Amino acid sequence: MSQFESLGLPLIHAGKVREMYALPDGDVLMVATDNISAFDHVLPTPIPGKGAVLTQLSLWWFERLRDLVPDHVVSVDVPDAVRGRSVVVEKLDMVPVECVARGYLTGSGWAEYQRSRTVCGVPLPDGLRDGDKLPAPIFTPAIKAELGEHDENVDLATIARLHGDELAARLRDLTLEVYARAERIAARRGIILADTKFEFGRRDDGTLVLADEVLTPDSSRFWDAELWRPGESLPSFDKQYVRDWLAEQSGWDRETTPPELPAEVVEATRARYVEAYERLTGRSFREIPAV
Repeated sequence: MSQFESLGLPLIHAGKVREMYALPDGDVLMVATDNISAFDHVLPTPIPGKGAVLTQLSLWWFERLRDLVPDHVVSVDVPDAVRGRSVVVEKLDMVPVECVARGYLTGSGWAEYQRSRTVCGVPLPDGLRDGDKLPAPIFTPAIKAELGEHDENVDLATIARLHGDELAARLRDLTLEVYARAERIAARRGIILADTKFEFGRRDDGTLVLADEVLTPDSSRFWDAELWRPGESLPSFDKQYVRDWLAEQSGWDRETTPPELPAEVVEATRARYVEAYERLTGRSFREIPAV
């Protein structure tokens, strides 16, 4: 069921975090909720203002990437009920690939590396630690899964087999170009962009367009450069705090409904999202921005 029925618009799709509504002119209203997901579950406790952080930070990044790749943004002229957390976007044919760029070794990549010295089929040198910078950023795509299922990490050859060599190469090249630009921008603000994922859609003429969210704490792993210690400390500005609480303190059996988040976890998570926005953009966060 839609969280924003009062909009009076047809609901096209409701994902873990975003709801998409059809507009009369053929465009789409994309609204970011305050939902937070972890371990393939939408948690019962929202993070106040999170949807606004995701939307406004994505818009900030789109402005800085537009010379590399077109994006789906049409307008920020949206209904007052969702101002700050929504944007009008193009209707695109989405490519069903999570386009992941990794500049540092951690997460599922670290788990695979310990087994095989590879990440998504990309060989890496011996001796790396959790959190180490890679010799060069790598493209490690995943096949998008249905809601509630795990995305499947795959290699470039699998993407080429599914979507053709030309599209696979273009997705890889664009992903790494955008990551390189964003990594440099974040570094100047004392933030390490460890990894991130992008989604692309196609216009009717075949043009690839950067879509969905981009370089947010939901889609990226941001670390504080001053506190980064490979193999020891990887303090993040993303939802890893929530994952850690669920895995280490909540006692949650992942076969059951997730528990409510304690107030202190909600507030600490919100603070991390807001800090990421403010440090990256240099702006004070306002949940409903001035007109």
